[in-house]
This record gives sequence, structure tokens and C-alpha cells, in this order.
Amino acid sequence: MNDELTLDPTGPVLLVGGYGTVGAELARMIAPARPLLLAGRTVERGEALARETGARVVRWDLAAAEPFTARVSAVIAVVNDPDDRVLRAAIRGGVPYADLARWTARVQRAATVAALLRPASPVLFSSAWMGGMASLVTAALADRLGGADTVETAIRWDLGDRAGADSIEFMDRLGLDFEIVQDGRRRTVMPLSDSRRVRVGAAETRVARIDTPEQFTLPLTLGTTTAVTRIGFSSPSSTSALLAAGRAGFFRWGRGERFTSARRALLYAPGDGGTAQLRTDVTHGGRTLTATVTDPAGQAHLTALGGLFALHRILGADGAPAPAGVTFPEQTPLPAGVLEHSAAQDVTIEVAESAPAAARAA
Repeated sequence: MNDELTLDPTGPVLLVGGYGTVGAELARMIAPARPLLLAGRTVERGEALARETGARVVRWDLAAAEPFTARVSAVIAVVNDPDDRVLRAAIRGGVPYADLARWTARVQRAATVAALLRPASPVLFSSAWMGGMASLVTAALADRLGGADTVETAIRWDLGDRAGADSIEFMDRLGLDFEIVQDGRRRTVMPLSDSRRVRVGAAETRVARIDTPEQFTLPLTLGTTTAVTRIGFSSPSSTSALLAAGRAGFFRWGRGERFTSARRALLYAPGDGGTAQLRTDVTHGGRTLTATVTDPAGQAHLTALGGLFALHRILGADGAPAPAGVTFPEQTPLPAGVLEHSAAQDVTIEVAESAPAAARAA
């Protein structure tokens, strides 16, 4: 196949997966300022959103053989790109690119692919938690502290929230050990291990380890000696069930397509809406700053905000030139601006100085 994206600085922003749950939120954020081209497998699904945002809708099925061509100013991948079709087409065409939908192993592979292709345009892998928001907030706190020795992030997942099927693909990774950096040393850990009880906003939440891209990138970009991300759920019983399934080895022996529906049934029951929350503790030089991020519009909206920041960075919309080559969100954050501009989308980020890691073993 010969996909062809051509750079047109006056052209639309291409959202691949642009009318899914996150893509639709991102389209609404971008539409007032820029023309949009929404791509996906089923054009009919995007027609109502196209009318709402003034966008055009086109078909691009990443699993199909037919090539795709377009003239665009930037491209954001809001859907899994398993064969790197969107990435390769963007680099060949010199089109600024951001990705919001890769888990850690695919970020590692895609960053290698991109480096080998030597892009002359910006390539931003913003797949850290919630479209890179966890990394952006970390960078903002590190900027205030002068560094980030230890970063601990606790996520509170609202089971009543809207969610696309891709949003819980991490369930398919829970049977695979992953590598982290802790106390300056690399080690392999099990998913759902090392649980803690952490206050995230007003709620005490039981959280346990999960594989996320920021645990891979922060030690490389900020020199972080410990980077840990844990997740818990708004329902204590659901958290307990998930941890029990992990202890029983379900995610190891239940891997593969045969058990996909059973794995996802543990969590995927999207509701009409919920609140997305995460807490990040950054420690440097004996001081700890804690940021609590709250988005009453939910995780799709918060992820889309990360995508909006990514678009601003790859287009240099903040007035700074966008760097060519591979970057990660914490390298391009506008540290102070992340905290300020989030409020424009009704996302609250509360920052306070606190004792390190206000958590206890669970």
C-alpha cells in the first residue's frame, strides 16, 4: 500500500479515528480554530460530528489494503496504528504528527521506526496516560521544583464514565510483566502488584501497578530515578475483583483472543459519564509537589485535552518553533501554560506542597 500525506500548512488537521469517543471530543476542541478532516473505517458514523464541527469525513481503514491520500497541515492518531501506517505516511510527507493511542511496547517500537526514518517534521508520541496529561503535569511540577527525582501517579478510573473499546486495551497487557525504573535501577514488575491506598481528590482509592508509557519515558527525558503509575477504580469491589483476578493468574492463562471478551467484561461497561481524576506526586531536592487533576467531563475529554496540547506543540502554536524529530509530551510542555490553559476546558489542576507519597500499603 502507498499511503500519501502531503504537507499543506493551510490544510485541515487530520484526525485518524476522529469520530470515536476521544476523537469527537478533540474535534470539538479544535474546530473553532482550524479546519478538520476526520478519518475512520465507517464514514456514516462521523457525519453528525462533521455537521457539528464543519469537518469533512473520509474513509481510512488501517486494516484494509487501499491506499489513503490527503493534503493536511498536521495529523493526530486517535486510534491504534498497529502497522505504523499513519506514522510512516506522515514522516514521508513531512507532516507534523502526534499519537495518542499506543501502549508502552508500541511507543518503543514506533519511536525506533521514526528515528530510523529521520523525520524532518515533529513526531510527538503523546500516549502517556490521558493523551500525555500525566506527563505534562509532571513536567509542570518538575519545572517548579527544578527537577523530578521521584514521580508517583495514581489514577482513579470512574466506572460510570463514557469509554471507547480502545480505552481499556491495557486489560490485554495485564498478563505481561513490564520494566520500570525504581531507585535508579531498572527492574521488572508484575501488573497489579504493590497496591497502595492513595487519596485522589476527596476519595481514598486503592491503586496498583499498571504499564504506562510515562514510566518508560520520564527516566529518559527528565532523569527521574523512580517513576511509578498505579490505577484503581471508583468501585472498591471492582478494584478488589481485578486484583483477585491478577493474583489468580487469570491475565496470564487467559491471554489471547479466546478470552478477550472475558477480560474486558471485568471493566468495560461504559456509562453515560463520569469524572476523570489523577494525582501526581513529584519529589526533588527534598520537596514534594502534588497535583490533583479533575475533569468532570470524563476521561475522553481529558485525553482530548492532551491531544489539543499535542497539536499546539507540533504546530508551534504557542509561538515557539516545533522541534523536528521524536519527542515525548514532557519535553514539550509549556510547563506553566499546562496548568493555566487546562482551566479553559473546565479541567481543574490543584497543586500543593506535601509530604512525599501520601500513600500506605494495601
